[in-house]
Amino acid sequence: MCLAIPGRVVSIADIDDALMAEVDFGTVRKQVCMHYIPDVKVGEYVVVHVGFAIQRLDEESARETLADFRKLGILEDELGDGFTRAARQAGIDQGTGR
Repeated sequence: MCLAIPGRVVSIADIDDALMAEVDFGTVRKQVCMHYIPDVKVGEYVVVHVGFAIQRLDEESARETLADFRKLGILEDELGDGFTRAARQAGIDQGTGR
């Protein structure tokens, strides 16, 4: 599954000629491309899909959505370690490798 997840912009920087931001999703921070929303400001909330901010979102809606995702267990799947998620989906025990 690949959802669009809301997060708060913590910092913005030009990295290798790409406008990037550190975005806080409540439990995890990730680097996100701001190409589609170049006038975003620190503190604003954005909706992120596959590493790109695709739209702004008001704080109340962002917090409600994150709370709902947490309740459903979706945030760990979307923001957690991809290798661990793939192993779990394949039915491999991380401790034994089987």
